[in-house]
Amino acid sequence: MALNIVVFALVGLLPIVGLLAALVYFDSYKLVSLKMVVAVIVCGTAVAGASYLVNAYLFNHFDVDFTFFTRYVGPVVEELLKGLVIVVLIRTNRIGFLVDAAIFGFAVGTGFAVVENLFYLHQVPDAGLGTWIVRGFGTAIMHGGATAIFAMMALGFADRAGWAGPQAFLPGYAVAVVLHSAFNHLFLSPKLSTVAIIIVLPPLLYAVFQKSEQAVGDWLGHGFDADTEMLELINSGHFSESPVGQYLHTLKATLKGPVVADVLCYLQLYTELALRAKGILMMRESGFEVPVDEETKAKFAEMSYLEGSIGKAALLAIQPMLHMSHKELWQLYMLGSK
Repeated sequence: MALNIVVFALVGLLPIVGLLAALVYFDSYKLVSLKMVVAVIVCGTAVAGASYLVNAYLFNHFDVDFTFFTRYVGPVVEELLKGLVIVVLIRTNRIGFLVDAAIFGFAVGTGFAVVENLFYLHQVPDAGLGTWIVRGFGTAIMHGGATAIFAMMALGFADRAGWAGPQAFLPGYAVAVVLHSAFNHLFLSPKLSTVAIIIVLPPLLYAVFQKSEQAVGDWLGHGFDADTEMLELINSGHFSESPVGQYLHTLKATLKGPVVADVLCYLQLYTELALRAKGILMMRESGFEVPVDEETKAKFAEMSYLEGSIGKAALLAIQPMLHMSHKELWQLYMLGSK
């Protein structure tokens, strides 16, 4: 009996854990750290506990049968709570590209599925091997895949809108709920549904990786050139004659003189750190891990100080010069979190 439980646990857990490990391994730019992946998995486990409590409360307070609940209520609750982790990551600039969106989304689902399957094993220890094949290769991967799809769609819509507002998250949430609900309906037999999940999700994630790695390469190339030109312009002595310099000159009417000087220092630091971040990504793609030196850490400390002295209004005013999309903000987070 004990041996059977170990085998069932491995069948229920290894597929999703193995697929997540593969996603992290095949991320050639190493856009996410192992520490962050583990932290997100832990968040997924917490979400599983919260989902159990919310589902238990709703089931006990609404007059619906269990089948209806698992098809139409459970998916809404679970995908909402899993999705909240992704919302926080996107809104705090922890996600920059589709690759890390897919990894973090799958990591949330991994944490959720691990807790759910262990709980199911505790509740139904005599379930057969066929049940655990379905739960390991079907249900668990569905949880990871649904949240990964939500994360990728949310990032894509946030990119288009230029802001990660509610409209960026709703389409992906709807798709995740529909996918989850469809799986729970078991329109096909459980085994066929599991086969469908295995056939569809891995190739989809592979295609995302291919497309995103090309996008990262394009962004690095164009961004590196733009940052280099900006830094050369600042150091050339003719900055005031450039369009950026003229724009900064117009801010003198609303900003005090010392603040304008701080803005110029901030612009230089931001550009230097952005170049450093892109250089680290290029080295990672070649297989080298570059540590963050003390000079870079000092620049981050100085930039944080300047953000306080400049103020939010001035920072908003200079955003057009810094091209502060989520990718640019993400690269600074990636560098500063080292």
